[in-house]
Amino acid sequence: MQYQPDTEFRLGANRVERQPSASHQPLEDQSLAVLDQPIWDGTPQEAIALCLDGRRKTVCFLNAHCANIRARHRSYAQALGRADFVFPDGIGVELAARMTGTRLTANLNGTDLVPAMLQEAGQRGLSVYLLGAKPGVAQAAAEKLEASCPGLTIAGVRDGYGQSKGARSTVDAINTSGADIVLVAMGVPLQELWIDQFRDELDAQLVMGVGALFDFVSGMMPRAPEPVRKMRAEWVYRLCMEPRRMAGRYLVGNATFMTRAMVHSLKGMQAGSVEKRMLDIVLALVALCLLAPLFLVILLAIRLDSRGQAVFSQRRVGEFGVEFKLFKFRTMYVDAEDRRAALLKTSDRNGVCFKSKHDPRVTRIGRFLRKWSLDELPQIINVLKGDMSLVGPRPALPSEVQAYPPRAMQRLLTKPGITGVWQVSGRADISFDKMVDLDIAYVKARTIWLDLMVMALTFRAVLLRQGAY
Repeated sequence: MQYQPDTEFRLGANRVERQPSASHQPLEDQSLAVLDQPIWDGTPQEAIALCLDGRRKTVCFLNAHCANIRARHRSYAQALGRADFVFPDGIGVELAARMTGTRLTANLNGTDLVPAMLQEAGQRGLSVYLLGAKPGVAQAAAEKLEASCPGLTIAGVRDGYGQSKGARSTVDAINTSGADIVLVAMGVPLQELWIDQFRDELDAQLVMGVGALFDFVSGMMPRAPEPVRKMRAEWVYRLCMEPRRMAGRYLVGNATFMTRAMVHSLKGMQAGSVEKRMLDIVLALVALCLLAPLFLVILLAIRLDSRGQAVFSQRRVGEFGVEFKLFKFRTMYVDAEDRRAALLKTSDRNGVCFKSKHDPRVTRIGRFLRKWSLDELPQIINVLKGDMSLVGPRPALPSEVQAYPPRAMQRLLTKPGITGVWQVSGRADISFDKMVDLDIAYVKARTIWLDLMVMALTFRAVLLRQGAY
């Protein structure tokens, strides 16, 4: 893949997108594939705007459990394929996307998204019909929504058991209510199959399959504490609450899903990519085990030298412009970022990237770590996570990428590395333009043997300390 002059890279919320110049991507076209299932990708605000834009649409959600059912249930897979939009729900789908080099913009789980959407719907004077769940649950959920969403009209309620046995009467009741939105909570895959069968007969603008939403909204099923949700571990909480019922879904199911996602990602890799990734994982694991004592010594030295965390993280731009959190041993004082702007004129390097031999922000232990390139060691974790490779162009700051000339964007066509051709050729003594030339040459010619050669030369470059500051 080479950079084409009639296209440009644009830095978005979390990635640089390659797209025609001066183009605007409509919300409905924001999709990518996870396990060959088209997934809509966007922020929660964009998702709500899409759902309430007044056009007829069906929306479903896909999580790891849904994906497992989709793999063995043909009718359900077809129903998802006919849905207008499928939203990503949960960390499993996010991890599956990352295995193929894609970073989802947000987790659009229905338990958070739908109540927020209904608050917006209330402000617009829209109405909603609740269909599904056990007797009494939908009614309790309706009362809670009516209280928490001013202006929202509850057009009607039917449970998913006795009241909805007559499909014809249920459809007639929904249409008679004049509901703008229909939420169907019958569980996967029943709700998607029901929606797929009767969508053409329903007059509502928006029909959504919402799983256990009514149970959560009504309070019948408690949600995990906020810290657990922020850790993306709500499934662990549910497993602890109902171990017998959820063990198959979360223990066996999650392992099955991750295995399927891994196999799928390996099949989709280009020639040489699988070998490169396996080499990264094996060598990174070996390095992590061997260097663990050194890590502990460095951590202690940093903490004794100056205040602040010993390891810090920073947003960097990786493959195809996807932003990620890069880890490094802290070599600067904690106020370094605040002082950066005042020091830009002292850069010893021409071009976009700032580098100063006598940067006053660097600590005493930091100078030693930089001299011997030890500050980069925590990026072994980034390699294991898949954000980086052992060999590749160095990951740039988002502000630097914003200032890149078009040609430099070719650096983003492969995963960034802990070491690379630039590092073994002089590092900071190399000009920005020369660095770009070296990185583009690597992108075009990368092989396993080239990576092994660069790794071997890295030891020589570290011992000579050329350009290390």
